[in-house]
Amino acid sequence: MPRTPQHHFVLVLKSQPQQVAKVETFLRRVNRLARLNKEQFNKLLVVTTEAVNNGILHGNKQDPEKNVTLTCEVRSDILMVSIHDQGTGFDAEALPDPLAQENLFREHGRGVFLMRSMMESVLFERTEHGLEVIMTMRLR
Repeated sequence: MPRTPQHHFVLVLKSQPQQVAKVETFLRRVNRLARLNKEQFNKLLVVTTEAVNNGILHGNKQDPEKNVTLTCEVRSDILMVSIHDQGTGFDAEALPDPLAQENLFREHGRGVFLMRSMMESVLFERTEHGLEVIMTMRLR
């Protein structure tokens, strides 16, 4: 039986890099309810900021007509974070391995790796209107 979210938070951002600055304030509001410890909150901040930034830069290509929507649901045992852009999407499995010798000194290409290593689960889903990244973190 599907659970209904106990609390639902939404932030809609314009596709401008400076909008990423709003993510921390939003997540602090979510955390008043989720009550993550400092380490968990920092992980959440890193991966969410990375995903929003990717949505703005790579997904929406900074198109001022497109938005990135950040949604958080706090449930009794998990925090679910969704980042939805209006781009064409990509194949997360086709990304180069950031730990491979030839990629160790590249300036980009670690975001998905960080997401997968810091969150309980990470899914990439193409939707009718873009790409959605869905990440979960276990609470307590």
